[in-house]
Amino acid sequence: MNRSNSGANLPTLRSHNAALVLDLLRAAGERGISRLELAERTGLTPQAVSKITARLRAEGLAAGAGQRASTGGKPRTVLRLVPDAGYAVGLHLDRDELTVVLVDLSGAVAASRTAPLDLGAPADEVLAAAADAVTAVRGGGQGPGERQVLGVGVAVPGPLDHRGGVLHRVTGFPQWDGYPLRDALAVRTGLPVVVDKDTNAAALGLALRAAGDGGDFAYLHLGTGLGAGLVLGGALHRGARTAAGEFGHQTVQLDGPVCGCGGRGCIEALCLAAVARGDAAEAARVLGTGVANLIGLLDIDRVVLGGRTVAADPDAYVRGVRAVIDERAGLGGIDAPVPVTAAGGGDRPVAEGAAQLILAPLFGRAGGA
Repeated sequence: MNRSNSGANLPTLRSHNAALVLDLLRAAGERGISRLELAERTGLTPQAVSKITARLRAEGLAAGAGQRASTGGKPRTVLRLVPDAGYAVGLHLDRDELTVVLVDLSGAVAASRTAPLDLGAPADEVLAAAADAVTAVRGGGQGPGERQVLGVGVAVPGPLDHRGGVLHRVTGFPQWDGYPLRDALAVRTGLPVVVDKDTNAAALGLALRAAGDGGDFAYLHLGTGLGAGLVLGGALHRGARTAAGEFGHQTVQLDGPVCGCGGRGCIEALCLAAVARGDAAEAARVLGTGVANLIGLLDIDRVVLGGRTVAADPDAYVRGVRAVIDERAGLGGIDAPVPVTAAGGGDRPVAEGAAQLILAPLFGRAGGA
């Protein structure tokens, strides 16, 4: 995700090179990786790798993982990432529910919880609930045994300004327009905070999990609303104003029902109306129509569906969306069927992706920048 594949032997790029090494340690897992392999994969000199790994070991981020059997020379010492050297909190504030996770450096979830949330409540009440959730998931008080938390990644419905951490007119909750969520939550928790759209957070998490092999894809989240997270050219695509991915507010029916955004015939309004009627097949067909338009526009390689509504009947949504895409194959810019899958866990991938907004930059990958 937006990173160079090779290192540079320059003092000014010390943190960049350390991030490259950390990322390879993370990818190697418990099996670990040798210094020679690190040098080969980063393009750094063995001396530079030795200095970086020595510093990472001194900081508690890396540790020995035994030795590899000799292939004629001296056995190679293997290093691994220390997952519990640091953690990030991922927080998903949805319109009616809060999900929070504590994630270690490897991406594994160490703790999680879900609670009801009224996003329409006064800001102080929402912030108090969010701060309490962060405190609970990181282990409570400030004792010496508390986990080292690097920050809080927050995923919320858009639109918003992710650089300033300021919300805009969240569909159905215009009172949040202009609210400085990042700064307010940082004061409450005493931790660095990064804010992004829920769909962007989930797409980031899925892209990192794919380890660069996922190609261009769209993550479609269907829950209390409908939006998209886009990964294009290996990078999370937010747009200049974090406005990319407002998938649910494309008009597909002129003079259709009024949407919460104020428009008519939006795909979100039509899809959620079908869900409310219990007609998953129709909801999937409507969703598939929008997805086919997106594929024709961006020529993406695959589609991932997620969210609570999809999780309730994933087969129906995957089947329905795939059917529309297959019908359009060869027409309207779609040259061949595009794979469609469902992300497991309902809203959980959003919270896990939110944690990656904090962790991704540590590994030289685009997250909160």
